[in-house]
Formats: sequence, C-alpha cells, structure tokens
Amino acid sequence: MPQTQTMTFDEKLAISNKAGELWKAGDYEGYDRLIKTIPLPPYLAKVMKEKVGMEFFTRYNWNLSEVEAEFGHDYISK
Repeated sequence: MPQTQTMTFDEKLAISNKAGELWKAGDYEGYDRLIKTIPLPPYLAKVMKEKVGMEFFTRYNWNLSEVEAEFGHDYISK
C-alpha cells in the first residue's frame, strides 16, 4: 500500500481557521473548496460510506488521502 503523507493537526487547524474566515466573509464557495482539502477522517468515511456511499465524497472532491492510507484505494472505488 502506498504511503500517503497526512496533514498535521496544526495544518488542519490553520486550514479550518482560514475556511472560517471565508465563511464569515460570505465566501461560501471558497469555504467549501478549502474545507474539503482537510483529509476526511477514516472513521467518518466508513460511517458515511454506509449511509450515502463513497460516490458522494469522490464526486464533491473531498480529500480522501487518510481514508486511502488506512483502507486502501480499493475501499474508495468500491
């Protein structure tokens, strides 16, 4: 399985804070694009895959790097 570099907590927090600023400024599209760059936690992807399917995450460009690192690429494509 390929090694995927993940973001540190501080990197995720910085992105989240910047996204919050965009939201407050009324830039909801910018917020949406930026917040999706934070890797989706594998435990959340597992639950959401059962509820809405992985297509939701792939269609809307969520960062699935941590999901792929934990479960493998096949998990995303199935």
